[in-house]
Amino acid sequence: MKKKIWMFFLIPPAIALMIWVGGELVMHLWNWLAPAIFGWKAITFWQAFGLLALCRILFGGWGGHGGHNRGWDHDKGRRWGGGTPEEREKFRQEMRARWCGQPAPTSEPTNLA
Repeated sequence: MKKKIWMFFLIPPAIALMIWVGGELVMHLWNWLAPAIFGWKAITFWQAFGLLALCRILFGGWGGHGGHNRGWDHDKGRRWGGGTPEEREKFRQEMRARWCGQPAPTSEPTNLA
C-alpha cells in the first residue's frame, strides 16, 4: 500500500519533467538548426511540444511492447527459420538481385570465355 502512495506522488512530477525536457530539447535543437540551415523561424516551447506530439503520433506510436519493432524479434524465428537450406539460399539470391542489383543466378552456368 505504501508503494502505491509513493507512486501517486512520484509519477505525475516525473511525467511533467519528461514533457518539459522533451519540449525543451526539441525547441533548442530546432532553434539551433532550422533557422541556420533552412532560414525558418524559431519556435516556442509549446510549438516544440506540439511538434514532438505530432511526430509521436505519425511515426512513433504511444509506447507498447517492443518499441519501434513491435514483436519483430519474437516472430523472427518463425519468419526466417522455416524452409529448407535450398529455399533459404534461393530467397537470399532473390533479395540480392532485388536490392543489390546483382542478377539472379540461372540454373545453367554461363561461359565467360
